[in-house]
Amino acid sequence: MQKSIPIKDRFKSVIQFFESAMPVAETELVYQSPYQLLVAVILSAQCTDKRVNIITPPFFKVFPDAESLSKASVDQVFELIKSCSYPNNKAKNLLGMAQTLVNEFHGIVPSDIDEMQKMPGVGRKTANVIASVVFNLPAMAVDTHVFRLSNRIGLTANSRTPFETEKQLVKYIPKEKLSIAHHWLILHGRYVCIARKPKCAECGIKDFCKYYSKLLAKTIG
Repeated sequence: MQKSIPIKDRFKSVIQFFESAMPVAETELVYQSPYQLLVAVILSAQCTDKRVNIITPPFFKVFPDAESLSKASVDQVFELIKSCSYPNNKAKNLLGMAQTLVNEFHGIVPSDIDEMQKMPGVGRKTANVIASVVFNLPAMAVDTHVFRLSNRIGLTANSRTPFETEKQLVKYIPKEKLSIAHHWLILHGRYVCIARKPKCAECGIKDFCKYYSKLLAKTIG
């Protein structure tokens, strides 16, 4: 049975494992410009990256930049993204995002997280993704995988919102590792620590995982 692990030691062990096992960790969304990544991240909410990567190539042929998208109709956008989740809302957000990007930022995606959130469909998570992936800034984006995984492993405690999770992760993850740590957690949650049936037997961080510790306790008990 595991002993109680101090939070700093848990973070240190998790980071050391990922640095060794996953030295390269990047977004699985396919993009070629900040605008394209912004569109892809907006589409990815409650939708798989695989589905988004199917939608975006034909989308970018029609709307290669914010200028062209800003002149579209909601119906035109909807037709191109209707196979993703919540296409009605996302169509409106994409159009609003493009119009704001053109009118307020001259078509150039800003690097500032607060500025980005002025655009429809761009919340803190999306802004943090763009900041870290495009601009290599020390930002921790908390999506459903990161939120769930952080609580399950024990990196966060009693975190009820993505922002609370972000604050706790930023406190213990070195600034220079924040961007890649976001991808470590996403990819681990996507392929190993699956929501309904985590693959604990093949997990490299189970020895310092709070969830696995509870499983061991139940088995022994």
